[in-house]
Amino acid sequence: NFMKLKKLKIDFKDKRGSISDIFYKKNIEHVAIIKSKPNVRRGDHYHKRTTQWMLMTQGSMEYWYKPLKSKAKAKMKVLNVGDLIETPPNEMHALKIGKNGNEFIVFTIGKRGGKDYEADTFRFQPTIIR
Repeated sequence: NFMKLKKLKIDFKDKRGSISDIFYKKNIEHVAIIKSKPNVRRGDHYHKRTTQWMLMTQGSMEYWYKPLKSKAKAKMKVLNVGDLIETPPNEMHALKIGKNGNEFIVFTIGKRGGKDYEADTFRFQPTIIR
């Protein structure tokens, strides 16, 4: 299982506007909004059991990723508004926020919110951002 990037498509449209389904029949356990200042780094961790999706709502970022035990260099995708990226368990990931900052919504299956915020978060060094 590797990162999956999806562009939201319009599922319904009429004269009033449109509807894009983000999920259909997914058992999401936690949702949070993350706002980041320009040019900061986030992430530098992985989850053993948690799957998370990030939906970009403002700004941009570089999403760096690689499988946990891989010796290969990390790969990178630039994410913009409307992009939805899935991070599976055991994928190292790091985020380099764009020059105008950003905002994204995180949807999670697994422990990630409230008192469980760090329960399935394992940090690593050095960063995989190049």
